[in-house]
Parts: sequence; structure tokens; C-alpha cells
Amino acid sequence: MPVKGYRDPNAKPRSKRQRKYNLSKEQTARRSSRNKARRKLKCPAGKDVHHKDGNPRNNKRSNLACSSVKKNRSKNKRR
Repeated sequence: MPVKGYRDPNAKPRSKRQRKYNLSKEQTARRSSRNKARRKLKCPAGKDVHHKDGNPRNNKRSNLACSSVKKNRSKNKRR
């Protein structure tokens, strides 16, 4: 298990564009919303949080469901 703050020396360095994107306000808000949904639903390992209405910012418990990673990613492709 990687230690917090540890970066694999063999990892490919991130581009400036990627770092800028990851630090943007919009991406930070999306990441925060995803993490909030994960904490709220407490899905087991190997499962993803599925938003029934397709809106990732709607984290009402009635809108969340656990589904396998494969199933969740295929559902999202259809949109």
C-alpha cells in the first residue's frame, strides 16, 4: 500500500496541462462530489457508486446505488 505523499519513481511525470486541470475549481468540485457520494453510500470494495438520474452532483441517498465497476462504466457510456 503506498504511503501518503509517496510517488513511484518509475511513474510517468504528469504534464503541466494535467496538473493544471486537476487543480482547477471545477475538477476539485467534481472530485469532492464523487468522494462525498462514496462516503454516503459505503459501497464494498470493487463496487462503484451509480447515480440513477445521471447527475453526479445529486448525492441524495435515494439517487445512489452500488453497482459493479464494469456495469457502472457501461451505463455511463450510453449517455
